[in-house]
Amino acid sequence: MASIVKSLRLLADETRLRLLLLLQQEELSVVEIQEILGMGQSRISSHLAQLRGAEMVRDRRAGKNIYYVLDGDPLAGELGSVLTAAAREIPEAKDDARALEVLRRKRADRSREYFDRMAGRFGRDYVPGRTWEGVARMLLALVPSLVIADLGAGEGHLSQLMAKGARRVIAIDNSEKMVEYGSVLARDNGITNLEYRLGDIETPPIEDNSVDLALFSQALHHAGNPARAILGAFRIVRPGGRVAVLDLLAHQFEQARELYADMWLGFTEAALVGFLEEAGFEGVEVGVVSRDEQNPALQTVFATGMKPA
Repeated sequence: MASIVKSLRLLADETRLRLLLLLQQEELSVVEIQEILGMGQSRISSHLAQLRGAEMVRDRRAGKNIYYVLDGDPLAGELGSVLTAAAREIPEAKDDARALEVLRRKRADRSREYFDRMAGRFGRDYVPGRTWEGVARMLLALVPSLVIADLGAGEGHLSQLMAKGARRVIAIDNSEKMVEYGSVLARDNGITNLEYRLGDIETPPIEDNSVDLALFSQALHHAGNPARAILGAFRIVRPGGRVAVLDLLAHQFEQARELYADMWLGFTEAALVGFLEEAGFEGVEVGVVSRDEQNPALQTVFATGMKPA
């Protein structure tokens, strides 16, 4: 172990402290640390090298990966109280812990790795009779008769599809033209169990505890305050009901702000878990469900949770 003075100098850097707090809980590869911290490999490797040189972490090679873990416990003894206090002052520490939990869930669910590799392959090659539209219609027809809130519905094409099997669908959008267009379309097609309402997805104009499912389909990244929107969903979902979020995984395609009026450049899996759990949803699950091959190679993430009964 390095001297106390050298150790304190190393730990004056917030990133190195975050690394130690993570490695205290789990042995992690550089790739996994990248996923948790959202930093580049070179930056992380540089910090790990300094910590390894101070004998605060050790590494081991497993195939192509190198895993890091604490060397002994530098968070114990003389440094323990200092580091514990410092950890409370790091704003990102809570997010790091949540991202680590998401990573642990991925490790535990080995079958998920297979489905992640398969994500996006469906529909890539032409197969007669096999289309996303056909599969979607089949699955929607099998959904139980629910009261559904489509939050940020736009013109409401998805709402109209869901209305075929749902007991009732309430489509919320903040655009008067969208609501007017969708209402006319529903009326002209004889869809009587679909209602369009003008409103904000952060404060949806729907009664408390009145819907079985609150759905955000590529809508959350348009919210000014996504966490507040999820809280709004929690309010309107009845006990035992669910929330579902289909959105973009965090990306760097800045043009989306101008092209699509996106407020947020997607969300990390950990951020979505945080929104749902902090709102009060339980049994939260999240995962990448599709990947675009063409640039900007955006990925789609799906998250769901249940309101306690």
